[in-house]
Amino acid sequence: MIFSIILIVLLCLSVFVIFVMGASRAVGLTRQFQPPSGREVGPQLEEVTLKDNDASAKIAVITVDGIITSHQADEAGNNMVEVINAQLEEAKKDDKVKAAILKVDSPGGEVMASDEIYRAIKKFQTGTGGKPVICSMGSLAASGGYYISSPCRWIVADELTLTGSIGVIMETVNYRGLMDKIGVEPYVFKSGKYKDMLSGMRETNEIPAGEHAMVQGLIDQTFDKFKQVVADGRDAAHEKNKDEGQPLASDWKDYADGRVVSGDQALQLGLVDELGGFDDAVDRAERIANIKNANLIEYRETYDISNFLRLFGQSEATHAGSVKLDLGFEPPRLQMGEPYFLYMPTAD
Repeated sequence: MIFSIILIVLLCLSVFVIFVMGASRAVGLTRQFQPPSGREVGPQLEEVTLKDNDASAKIAVITVDGIITSHQADEAGNNMVEVINAQLEEAKKDDKVKAAILKVDSPGGEVMASDEIYRAIKKFQTGTGGKPVICSMGSLAASGGYYISSPCRWIVADELTLTGSIGVIMETVNYRGLMDKIGVEPYVFKSGKYKDMLSGMRETNEIPAGEHAMVQGLIDQTFDKFKQVVADGRDAAHEKNKDEGQPLASDWKDYADGRVVSGDQALQLGLVDELGGFDDAVDRAERIANIKNANLIEYRETYDISNFLRLFGQSEATHAGSVKLDLGFEPPRLQMGEPYFLYMPTAD
């Protein structure tokens, strides 16, 4: 009887697999479940109502939570930048959406990913059909988290929010000493003396004298861009907000040395406009957009059968032959030699 039950279970599984494969072919999915072409490529979103006030006007809520990255894909194969861009496009196309709220709870992340989101927010607010974006900061909106907040028309932070951390960080590791201890000697062929810049395989005396200055120059250039983004965003917002908003303090650059500041300190420096929570951001969005009791919505990704099967395959590949150490938190996965707008309290 036990053997018969096992056979029945296996038969049911076989029928399910056949059904899945048949359904996949029926909807035109390829064997590798590649995304469809044309306008369907990219995040597929559906509108979800967060708060229904029985109004025609809507406010779209865009959430940025965690490390800002374009390297890691979600279950549907889309990264954070792609999803946020798609959400902003949907909100801009909908005439009933009168404003957007950017909910930020992030220590920052990649320089390029942060800049792409910054430019998407700036574009959303300008040109034909531009709509205001109000930022609502959570417990942490530092470095890249502040970078993407800076172009917003109005910024709301709690008095205990950690924000600021205006700066750039890049890391590398020199492991030549370890290689020498275990008897491994590298052979490098390069076209120029700086071609292996930031390589960890070189002896200290093999590093060209000008390399440190060159890398520092790149960091300084990116840092200057960060400060310019803050100045441009806050000045443009203050010009529109007039006396209601908070202008940048004359000495704000003295605090742009990588330090984090509280929401209360940020208000005094003009980095934010108001102390409060998400509800205060909603009230401010309605005031700026000249609407009342708007419906709150957000755009969520939808998944089809191909997403399910791809997720199943990824899970098998991830767990096969791997060991995960649970430290009680998820440390950021930094790429060596890549610059970041990132608040790292454990970094020296």
